[in-house]
Amino acid sequence: MARSDEAEAFFCEVYTAVQQIPYGKVTSYGHIAKLIGTPERPRQVGICLKHLPQDAESPFNHDNVPWQRVINAKGIISPRSQPSGARNQAAALQAEGVTVTTGALGELMVDFSEYGWFPKALPSEEGEDE
Repeated sequence: MARSDEAEAFFCEVYTAVQQIPYGKVTSYGHIAKLIGTPERPRQVGICLKHLPQDAESPFNHDNVPWQRVINAKGIISPRSQPSGARNQAAALQAEGVTVTTGALGELMVDFSEYGWFPKALPSEEGEDE
């Protein structure tokens, strides 16, 4: 199904913001939503990442958008319909040197105090008001 121009613009904003998360850092879906001016839409950020193209020919894809660096607001890697999805995300983060722990209920967690990235604005937007 084709996306509307508005939806396509939102997907592009999400992907562009996620590309700015530094290597070895994580942030939340909600923080990405806030950074792009839609703080009420963290779930839609997740949907965008869920639908990130695999095709390397696509301008935004799994190779150039570090999807693994976005987790939920509790510091937990969100469960997926496929159990391997959270494990794959954990492995991708561990490959960047991020420590992923397992909580009492089996949830995969990252310590925001050590690995969190929560700027007030995207690096690409700093200084635009000057």
